[in-house]
Amino acid sequence: MRFDEALLAQARRNLAAFERRALDVDGRKPAAVALVLLADEEGRGCFLLTKRAPTLRAHTGQWALPGGRIDAGESPPEAALRELYEELGLRLGDETVLGVLDDYPTRSGFVITPVVFWAEASGPLAPNPAEVARVHHVPLEALDAPDVPRFISIPESDRPVIQLPILGALIHAPTAAVIYQMREVVSHGRSTRVDHLEQPVWAWR
Repeated sequence: MRFDEALLAQARRNLAAFERRALDVDGRKPAAVALVLLADEEGRGCFLLTKRAPTLRAHTGQWALPGGRIDAGESPPEAALRELYEELGLRLGDETVLGVLDDYPTRSGFVITPVVFWAEASGPLAPNPAEVARVHHVPLEALDAPDVPRFISIPESDRPVIQLPILGALIHAPTAAVIYQMREVVSHGRSTRVDHLEQPVWAWR
């Protein structure tokens, strides 16, 4: 899957046709994450995925999309753009927003709004070492491997737990759920819902 005008047109078309589900915050904390579509050195269509720094107070060392809490007066795209710059030194404009996916409620008390961006000329990234241990360009085609995604059951919940085996690791919800919906909507034009997909027990705190 090349990072080209055909991919851009496809992403715009599929996101425009997608009827997203918004959730009431209802006492939880609103947050936004960025799904940044960009090219790797081979010109493949990719998205950015980070490994959180081990020095963070919460969810240390976990795989994550760039993002964080939505400040007062911010929209989800504004919060995602701010977090992209704070975490990765990536400055994008409002015009790079392609669309918004379903809100995802987390066990730890957040409602996450995923925002999809198109980064035509992103330039070199400058990860903030206080927040980001590593950043990866993950090819979109990796999400269509035969064993992606996996669904398992756990005794603590009757909801299926999603896993994405990519980068030699297992990515779990909420990150895995958001990435999976991006694949379904952007790559395949399918309105697959993911808010029922469970997180592993260690991510409930």
